[in-house]
Amino acid sequence: MNYKYINTEYIESVTGGDKKAVAEILEMFREQVIEVTDNMKKFLEAGDYFNLAMIVHKVKSSVAILGMEQLENILKVFELQARQGDEKEKYRDYISRFEHDTSEAILELENYLNSL
Repeated sequence: MNYKYINTEYIESVTGGDKKAVAEILEMFREQVIEVTDNMKKFLEAGDYFNLAMIVHKVKSSVAILGMEQLENILKVFELQARQGDEKEKYRDYISRFEHDTSEAILELENYLNSL
């Protein structure tokens, strides 16, 4: 199957194709996405751009593990802008994109896991 959001070759290189390892990554990612999304929204509403940048920085590695290069690049820009408090009007769009792409990635990862 052709996946749009995850890079299965990269996931295989990280997990060795071990179904249990993929399942663990899926579960950790699913939990982290919920927590990170909630925190992003909370920090944005509070105008706490420092902690917003920190949570974005934290999640970049998880996105990278799944081979989500486009989202990783967006998060790099988001982190830098949030650190500096620049272009605040874009932050909601970044968060929406994060929510959308990670939701799709979770579905793809579930599909991939079931195919192993």
